[in-house]
Amino acid sequence: MIGMFTRLFARREPVLTEARPRDAAAIAAIHAASFRRGWSDGEFERLLLERNTVAHRATVGRALHGFILSRLAGDEAEILSVAVASAWQGRGLARALLNLHLRRLAGLGARAVFLEVDEDNEPARRLYRRAGFREVGRREGYYQQDRDRAAAALVLRRDLV
Repeated sequence: MIGMFTRLFARREPVLTEARPRDAAAIAAIHAASFRRGWSDGEFERLLLERNTVAHRATVGRALHGFILSRLAGDEAEILSVAVASAWQGRGLARALLNLHLRRLAGLGARAVFLEVDEDNEPARRLYRRAGFREVGRREGYYQQDRDRAAAALVLRRDLV
């Protein structure tokens, strides 16, 4: 009996695996909660069906708590989106997803990875800085914050070789 309660209430660690098209709705829900303009289930499903898309997810049991999604083009990749459910933020889940994802991209032949990040998103900027990304460009007024203000998108790059 005690063993049953221990298993029931034990804090389980997330499992990182490849994301599939059937994950589109759960990914879209996390994305919508994380960004000003969330992408639809259909948009994610189409991306996840593309041959050049690489995606990973973090699950605990059947619940999806985070994801990372990239597109490969030749020997370069672009990280399109990364998000972690608010209840799991600050626990290293984004870092674990990013590390796994970068290893997978390198294994698929990517020599460089690019991404864009809102200049005001300090947690994401810190994550990418710690992972070895560096700023290589800037797009002024890219992210609309409200009617009167838009933040720059920082273009970051990390070489994998």
